[in-house]
Amino acid sequence: MGCGYHFCSDVGGIVYVAFIIDVFARCIVGWRVSRSLHTDLVLDALEQALWARRETNGLIHHSDHGSQYLSIRYTERLAEANIEASVGSVGDSYDNAMAETINGLYKTEVIWHRGPWRNMSEVEFATLEWVEWFNNRRLLEPIGNIPPAEFEMAYKSPEKSGRFKLCLPFTIRSLLIPLS
Repeated sequence: MGCGYHFCSDVGGIVYVAFIIDVFARCIVGWRVSRSLHTDLVLDALEQALWARRETNGLIHHSDHGSQYLSIRYTERLAEANIEASVGSVGDSYDNAMAETINGLYKTEVIWHRGPWRNMSEVEFATLEWVEWFNNRRLLEPIGNIPPAEFEMAYKSPEKSGRFKLCLPFTIRSLLIPLS
């Protein structure tokens, strides 16, 4: 996972955003906005994802080598939830393409398009709106030109749609987007 830094007009300084992505459905299941790059940023996003998913059996959490993801508190929380941790290789982003894609879409569609930002609350509210839109209305080609929420519903109800008979690994991926 590459951490992309972007500067925008936030008079308070740098704002960090962490996302947890369900790689199977391409759904954003957890996110957090903060002024701090401490472990709590990614831990809060993880807690939201755990609450949203509830069932964690067989999940793999993939991240980069960021200190937040390798912290004792974060790795202990993954272990408590019976989630296997997977960390990418150093120096490349090949195994983190989806996180980089979400990162790029978020920066293009929210940060650059809707800024400049006066404060963290504006970024937080814009992120909330974008995540809701992304999950429920954005059409994604890799899942059949339907939104992630619709893809998940169709997968969970195969009698309603015969299109989703393929069972793929279920993975959570994280990314971090620092802004200023």
